[in-house]
Amino acid sequence: MGTWVVEGDESAVTKIFMPHEPTTASDGVAPHAIKVATDQLTEYFARQRQQFDVTLAHVAATQFQRDVWDALVDIPYGEVRTYGDVASAVGRPRAVRAVGNANHVNPWPVLVPCHRVVGAGGLGGYGGGPDVKLFLLDLEGVRL
Repeated sequence: MGTWVVEGDESAVTKIFMPHEPTTASDGVAPHAIKVATDQLTEYFARQRQQFDVTLAHVAATQFQRDVWDALVDIPYGEVRTYGDVASAVGRPRAVRAVGNANHVNPWPVLVPCHRVVGAGGLGGYGGGPDVKLFLLDLEGVRL
């Protein structure tokens, strides 16, 4: 699907760039958190990892966005939830569109698996596009 880029420092990952997002690579040795995330993502894409143990940086976000991202991490590998399921999980059952918006601004795709959230009637949206979302779901064995 292309190159995924990890941004961060010694202590935490600040952002994961999807293949379609423009970015530039830095020269030199990768900071510790980037190395850990890169290694774990490589294992994930090789179907050798189902959970991540990566420190994520504190980023500017609303409490609702943080609650949604926390709920996404609880969705098991190889399973999906609807936007409505996630809205209910965070105690805001009518906030389905807001869940979609929180997913769209998720700074850590794959690590915080927004690709595991689908529409009630099908695939739903994804910031990386439908092909990337289908690729990730297929990698995890999900068939819609």
